[in-house]
Amino acid sequence: MTRDDIPGAMRLKDGAGWNQTAGDWERLLSASPDGCFAAESDGRVVGTSATIIYEGRFAWIGMVIVDPGHRGKGIGTTLLERAIRHLDSRSVPAVKLDATPLGKPLYEQFGFVSEYDVERWALTRPVGKPVVGKVFREIEDALQLDREVFGADRSALLRSVAAETPDFALVTRQEGAVAGYAFGRRGSRADHLGPWVALDEDVAATLLDELLRRSERELVFIDCVRRNPWAAPLVKARGFELSRSLTRMFRGTNRFPGRPELVCAILGPEFG
Repeated sequence: MTRDDIPGAMRLKDGAGWNQTAGDWERLLSASPDGCFAAESDGRVVGTSATIIYEGRFAWIGMVIVDPGHRGKGIGTTLLERAIRHLDSRSVPAVKLDATPLGKPLYEQFGFVSEYDVERWALTRPVGKPVVGKVFREIEDALQLDREVFGADRSALLRSVAAETPDFALVTRQEGAVAGYAFGRRGSRADHLGPWVALDEDVAATLLDELLRRSERELVFIDCVRRNPWAAPLVKARGFELSRSLTRMFRGTNRFPGRPELVCAILGPEFG
């Protein structure tokens, strides 16, 4: 896949009702220029898959989409195989992805096993003018904590997200130390909040409320980690409704699982 394929990829994404933007595709291609793939038919993009390697510790597969008119031809399986082959050639010890219930049996055939569950929650609300508070630019300490929580360094990716949507880059401190942080993206359909990480429930609530104050969209998505004890109750109390369930899966040796119990919400299924 190249940047010339982004319009075709956006057409597939829009047809699937997904929330990514052209900027998200740019992030994927910048992070892994040799690890994003497109299937073509008569010069038209009919399928995609993308990968990102995080610090050589593990890699991510996302954006596996096939045009509805070309399903049932093995295109999705071929794109998945191509992504796995690319990562295996680079000796990545673990490959991860977020699977829908429909896709989970296919991934199991390739040796993926379940790690934990993720739930997408959606909020539909009337919104007036967004409240924009102080923009937190001192995110470097938060990026150090994120390496521990996520399991690998993804600071370049999060800096890109913060640069595009600085109003959503929040850091909370207690006694000088980072107690929580949050980021967000303005997707094509909705504001997508995450990653959202907190050391306790009060910090988690403070970050969530501030993100919602800064959001300008009627539709908001957030992908909560079920293992976290307070994320789902907090979003439910603010009017979010459960939209769908995903299963975080991995293939290989998962030596760097991070600390998912501190993750209220992930960055997104396409990035991890």
